[in-house]
Amino acid sequence: MRAIEIAGHGGPEVLRLVERPVPQPRSGEVLVRVAAAGVNRPDIMQRMGKYPPPSGASDIPGLEISGEIVFVNTGAPWRVGQSVCALVTGGGYAEYCVAPVEQCLRVPQGLAEHAAAAIPETFFTVWTNLFDRGRLRAGETVLIHGGTSGIGTTAIQLARAFNATPLATAGSEEKCEACRRLGAARAINYHAEDFVAAVREETRGEGVDVILDIIGGDYLPRNLECLRLNGRLIQIGLIGGSKAPLDLRAILQKRLTITGSTLRARTPAEKGLIAAELEREVWPLLDRGEVRPIIHEAFPLEQAAEAHRELESGRVIGKLVLIVSS
Repeated sequence: MRAIEIAGHGGPEVLRLVERPVPQPRSGEVLVRVAAAGVNRPDIMQRMGKYPPPSGASDIPGLEISGEIVFVNTGAPWRVGQSVCALVTGGGYAEYCVAPVEQCLRVPQGLAEHAAAAIPETFFTVWTNLFDRGRLRAGETVLIHGGTSGIGTTAIQLARAFNATPLATAGSEEKCEACRRLGAARAINYHAEDFVAAVREETRGEGVDVILDIIGGDYLPRNLECLRLNGRLIQIGLIGGSKAPLDLRAILQKRLTITGSTLRARTPAEKGLIAAELEREVWPLLDRGEVRPIIHEAFPLEQAAEAHRELESGRVIGKLVLIVSS
């Protein structure tokens, strides 16, 4: 099969098209003929040597796919010929990929198979962090950093769908307008205004209930300023760095919770629980078109390096996908 491998740690140029053996599914896995694969920042981190695949995972990048099941191993509840999208621990940038049965979900009604490749990584991440760990509820207000990222565009839509009020930060007026179109009650251009002051103004000084942050670094103390009493900060990315000064008094005085998580190293059983919640709570919204993956651009598999350059450019609104087969 054709696949994209990482020839060595570095820039996009280290991605190269190669021939690899078709992977063989083990018990509890299916083999998928890949229609498309999502492109995500963890793929860039892996390419740069900062996010190695877990033990036993494929070294081929790609954490989410869509396509047709072509082989079902013993004990799998799926059948050959079904169209699925799946969260995987690696191997997505290829013509064939194995996926644990627990991490497969049907392609939502009315959604193109290629577009479904942009669902698993972001929807699994947002659901388990914003609604499980962050306990976002109807009537609450959430601040979403990186509002036009794949995570951000998903979080805005899901917060609105579950009757919470999303606020978002973004780096340009064009991106702020995109956040507003998706349902953000306020979009804050962080180049033009201080997001702490903007949150205070928007919430009449009370602050937000939840913050979903992919930035980290010096956002930490500013995030704590934005939280109201009993607020929750969910840290899921470190684009701005992994260290920051912290005055613990704010946590005590406002009874704050700081939590975070990663997804890739979790067991199939753990990810299966998330998949079941998504199927029950979110898939009906996708079926009705009330939420959707936002696709910025699609590239053919052999242009994976160009897709990485585009994602690193800062221009992307939503997700990029690699088209593997028609």
